[in-house]
Parts: sequence; structure tokens; C-alpha cells
Amino acid sequence: MSKAFTKEDVDPPERPGRVRSASGLPPGATNYITPAGRKKLDGELAKLRRSNQDHAERIAEIERILGSVTIVEPPEDPGRTIGFGARVTLRDEANELKTYRILGVDEVEFDNDGISWISSLGRTLLAAELNDRIATDEIGAATIVKVEYPA
Repeated sequence: MSKAFTKEDVDPPERPGRVRSASGLPPGATNYITPAGRKKLDGELAKLRRSNQDHAERIAEIERILGSVTIVEPPEDPGRTIGFGARVTLRDEANELKTYRILGVDEVEFDNDGISWISSLGRTLLAAELNDRIATDEIGAATIVKVEYPA
């Protein structure tokens, strides 16, 4: 097609996009958080508000996050099940232990072992229970040897 038949001065129409939540979750996804994660965000917000520096952007971000979260309390009797907030220890094929904590997207950074509940590994662990053998591209094959719910 010749350039004479194109309209370069016309903006392309807006594509209807999926609007993400404050936390980057896809539309319709619930923004889960543990009580400890909520407490850490509340603490960070309070500290930023007391600061003499301008943190308006981060304050607004935390306020948006806190306005969208659903707190998930740990189960009273977890038994063998793996749920949101669980710390799961795996024994891999090399007989090495690896620990992961299933957390919300806005609190993963607070825990060195944290993984998001929407990650591939997080979803795999949530579908398993103690002593199950799992396999993922991320970690290979492993057996779940411990499940706990830290405060």
C-alpha cells in the first residue's frame, strides 16, 4: 500500500485493556494478605507519614494497597493442609531442604522465603499437603516435609 493511503496524523483507537489493581493483580483477583503483612504495611505507612521527607507517591501506593487487601487468618487447626500464609519445607532430589512461605503479592518482599500465592510454585503448593510429592519447572521434584503457620 502506498503511503498516500495511510493516515499518519490520526491516533489509533484506544484498545480496551484489562485494568490492573493497585497491586498489579489481574481484574477480579482478590488481594490476599496475612495479618503480619498488613501490620508491616501499616507500620511502613505510619513511618512515612512521620518522616520529614516527601513520600507522597509511596504513601498513596500503600493506601491503595491497604484499601484493596483481604486479610487471611491462619487456620485454627491446619493439620496436613497447605493454605495461604503457610511456611512449607521441601526436600528436593539432592536431599536438600528448601523453605517457602506463601504470601500475598504486596508482602512477598517482607519475607526472604516469600513466594506469591499466584506464582506457579505458590499455586502448586496450595493444591498439595504434607508428604505430597510435587514437581515444578522452578524447583524440580520435591517432597513436602513440613507445614507451619508462623504468627
